[in-house]
Formats: sequence, structure tokens, C-alpha cells
Amino acid sequence: MDSVSNQPQGGNAPGMPRGKKKNTLRESVYGSLKAMIVTGQLSPGARLTENELAAKLKVSRTPVREALNRLERDGLVAGRRQGYAVKEFDIHMFREAFEVRELLDGHATELATAKITAPDKQRLREMVRECERLANLPDRSRDDMFQELQIGMDIHRAIAEISGNEMLRDLLNGILDKCQHYVWMELLWLDEWRIARDEHAAIVEAICAGDAPRAGELARQHIRGSRTNILRLLEAKSQFQSFLARAS
Repeated sequence: MDSVSNQPQGGNAPGMPRGKKKNTLRESVYGSLKAMIVTGQLSPGARLTENELAAKLKVSRTPVREALNRLERDGLVAGRRQGYAVKEFDIHMFREAFEVRELLDGHATELATAKITAPDKQRLREMVRECERLANLPDRSRDDMFQELQIGMDIHRAIAEISGNEMLRDLLNGILDKCQHYVWMELLWLDEWRIARDEHAAIVEAICAGDAPRAGELARQHIRGSRTNILRLLEAKSQFQSFLARAS
């Protein structure tokens, strides 16, 4: 068995242009499962078993087991006595993730401004252009949207890599994995795609211009704006659930 079902694919290496990712079965299974969690196809709290996922993706259990181990390290699934479950995304986890992300993203952006090379500038600008291309596709699909989300996250990963601080890069990558579900909610439910593209472009241009204070502040504003939007969604969801519980 060596198939993978047609799910949105995620998990590119930081800053790697789409299509140049190592096309391995292991990465495909990991990317498919991660995308299914981020986009809500595997809902929070859902029980996951190797057999069911292997059948769904039409692969053997080995790459599924490896993917679940990675997703547990990413903080997206939790091990259970029998199998795994998708982690619940609550307001407490959200607040913690975005507080740390604002600090790390802002600092990484400032460091990257001093370290960036001409090829790095080209790479970041190509990623911004690819987001624009995906946005302008006629009748764009959910998969196109997920690709834009992934590239937007990869812009932040690439900036962290350019910063030259490996510990900062690794910490930020882990936080970004935990934030993707929330960012998908914001983009899909609030239709914030245009704002996200414009803010990414502004951050990239400030970095390329060598303006560290502006680049860092734009990055922090970007995270704060996203945090405010998602918090509004989570609180509305919590209030609705409380209303339903009282009414039942």
C-alpha cells in the first residue's frame, strides 16, 4: 500500500517552496493527518486509531504510527491507553500559545533583518507572491486555501530560520504547529485572507529594507490582531455552548 487520500497537504520544510518538499510517504501521511486536524476534519477530542487512519489514507500502519508520534510531539494529538485523540483547543491553550508567539515572532523578525541575504529576500518575496497567486485562482478550493495558510505560516518559519538562532527557530516552529488550527479558524470564519496577505507583505518588505524596529513591531501587531480575532471566536463559541447547556 502506498496511497494517500486527497487531503490538503501541510508540513513543508521552513521556507521551502511548495512542490519541492521531499515527496515521501512518511511526509505525505504526516502532512495529511496534520491538515485534517488543523482544518477540523478530525475534530478536537476525536479518537484516532492506526487501523482506521491507515484504511482512510490507504497506507500501512507504520507511516501512520510514525505520523501520530510526530503529531504528539507537535502537541496536536494526545496519547491514550488505546490509541490517540485529537487535542482539545481551548482558550487557555490559545492564550499561552499566542503570548509566546508574539515574543518569539517579533524577536526573530528583528534578528532576521540584520542577517538577511539577497537569496533570502528573493525567497520571502516569492512566498508572498505565491499567496497572491493562490488568492486569485478562479473557484479556488479548500485545498488552495489550506496551501495559502501553510505558506503564510511558512513565511514566519523562514524568518525564524533566517534569524540564525537555532533555538529560537525550533521554539517558534513548535508554537506555530499549535497555532495553525486557530489561524485556520480566523481565516475561514472571519475571511481575514486579504489582511493576512497585506500584513505578511509589509513584514517582508520591512525586513528587506533593513528596518528592524518597524519589522519587529509589524510582526507583533500581526500576531496581536490575529489573537484578538480568534479570542472573539473562541469566546463566542464558549458562550453559545453555555447557552445550549442552559437551554437543554
